[in-house]
Amino acid sequence: MGNSLRVNNRDILLENNGYLASIDDWNHDVALAFAQLENIELTDKHWEVIHFVREFYIKYDTSPAIRALVKTMKESFGPEIGNSRYLHRLFPDGPAKIATKIAGLPKPAKCL
Repeated sequence: MGNSLRVNNRDILLENNGYLASIDDWNHDVALAFAQLENIELTDKHWEVIHFVREFYIKYDTSPAIRALVKTMKESFGPEIGNSRYLHRLFPDGPAKIATKIAGLPKPAKCL
């Protein structure tokens, strides 16, 4: 059993690694709470990535590791957005790891 995240007077269960125990607990306010813990102020660019990784998860039933994230974002948005430098500017502590956490998804299998 993990810790919990307090959002709107509700304790939401987390895995031991700090990710949501149930993706069904995710919502906009949960994303904001995770972002605050990561010292990230979410902009439209962040939300674009967050919604993209959620769609990736629905389509492939897995959270994207960085290589898959960059590749699929490049296919969808072009090289200006689909590159690791762009994603690292938005999520400095690891785009795949942090974006999936804020998106309420399980930790990508290949992330340390």
